[in-house]
Amino acid sequence: MKYTWIELALVSVSLAAVGSLATAYVNHSGWTLYYGDAEAHLDIARRIVDSRKPGYDQIGTVWLPLPHLLMLPFVQRDALWRSGLAGAIPSSACFLCAGIFLYAALRRAAHSSAVALASLGLLALNPNLLYLQATPMTETVFLAALMALLYFTVLFRDTQSFASVAGAGVASVAGSLARYEGWFVIPFVAIYFLIAGRKHRFLASLLFSAIAVLAPLYWLGHNWWIYSNPLEFYNGPYSAMSIYRRALAQNMTPYRGDHDWRAAGYYYLTAVRLVAGWVAIALAIAGLAAAFLRRLFWPLLLTAIPPIFYLWSMHSGGTPIFVPTLWPFSYYNTRYAIAALPLLAIAGGSLVLLAPGRWRPWVAGAVVIAAVAPWLIRPRPGDWVTWKESQTNSTARRAWTKAAAPFIAGPYHSGDGIVTSFGDLIGILREAGIPLHEALYDGDEPAWMAATTRPDLFLSEEWAITFSGDTVATAIQKASLKTGPRYRLVQTVKVKGAPVIEIYKRD
Repeated sequence: MKYTWIELALVSVSLAAVGSLATAYVNHSGWTLYYGDAEAHLDIARRIVDSRKPGYDQIGTVWLPLPHLLMLPFVQRDALWRSGLAGAIPSSACFLCAGIFLYAALRRAAHSSAVALASLGLLALNPNLLYLQATPMTETVFLAALMALLYFTVLFRDTQSFASVAGAGVASVAGSLARYEGWFVIPFVAIYFLIAGRKHRFLASLLFSAIAVLAPLYWLGHNWWIYSNPLEFYNGPYSAMSIYRRALAQNMTPYRGDHDWRAAGYYYLTAVRLVAGWVAIALAIAGLAAAFLRRLFWPLLLTAIPPIFYLWSMHSGGTPIFVPTLWPFSYYNTRYAIAALPLLAIAGGSLVLLAPGRWRPWVAGAVVIAAVAPWLIRPRPGDWVTWKESQTNSTARRAWTKAAAPFIAGPYHSGDGIVTSFGDLIGILREAGIPLHEALYDGDEPAWMAATTRPDLFLSEEWAITFSGDTVATAIQKASLKTGPRYRLVQTVKVKGAPVIEIYKRD
């Protein structure tokens, strides 16, 4: 059964309203940049257009580039950058696209608008996803790509057209340039084209693969060109693997799930429960039978691949997930459970297929209301685990930013120059309204290396913002021991459980 453009228009307007209201509410509440990663993504996008060496080299490594590139039209405006909306707007737009593609895919695959609406409601009304889509995080960018991939593969099953193959390839490229689980999806989709194709199955699979692998090949080439190591994102000094190994070398307890499938599964499923809620999980389990009876195998399989990727990543040791109900009783990467929401939504929406045709709209509404009801009964942000994670882990960073930004904003004059480290400290500049081209930070090569290794000769900035004992603080002390510039400590910001922030002024 084909959908009508009126259906898509109504779905689009509804999704846009829900996403926009959530984004406005989050921004008004001051939560947009609670996640440290949200601040980092926003500032990476900003430095591409606003730094001492703006341009391609500022894309960096480890994090894939598409989310940052989508922010470029907005991040150039100071007001949108300072508020965080420059990153939230494209994230919310991707939420809209994800919902449209999910609806269109299930409308075609299940031949039922009720099933499509139920699945859409289960996904789009989840408060944890609504919070993430209102921030400069990458989850909804990948979600949009995955749902587009689902739509084009379902379209191929019905039409056998090479246009749908090309669409799937482009969607895969987008997903692979947003998050690394997109790389993991590629071989499974290539096999799907071999199975679902009738006349030109090998050519379809080859065409998809040829387009899809362009993204991983590009990123390998990017890392080789910029860092002389194609795997810099994987094993470089800022990679998750290297950070984990350094922590283990300092006697940190290994992550739960590291080479332990049982622990990895238990922790991930616990995170899924916190993100989705018991009702949504129960509906999904019940709906699996209906989905299998109606042969909705592919939507379930495709959306199961990202959660499997995270289980494998947890087992390999590179990706930890901490949940408040299990040791070490804290919050870290709980948002990775968002990857399971499309699977739960499709399985839960399939429950509608068990109802007679005329009852399906009512059953769809009941399914969505049942899943959303627990969140509405207790509509508190503290019950949204993604919000709670961002709020808990950003307490110190928000406190030092709030203290340091007004201090530097007053006496700072354009052209003075600030030397600092790129990362959490950049939030101080954003909050103070100081453009990034005023700052010298790691990544501004060769000036950064010269200033930190021979500060007596090359360090000329008027101000310095440092973590006590970091590279910049060390360079300042080194300069004072030679005939270099002298800096005076003018402000110290101390926050419980956080490094000391030091602000220096050149004498």
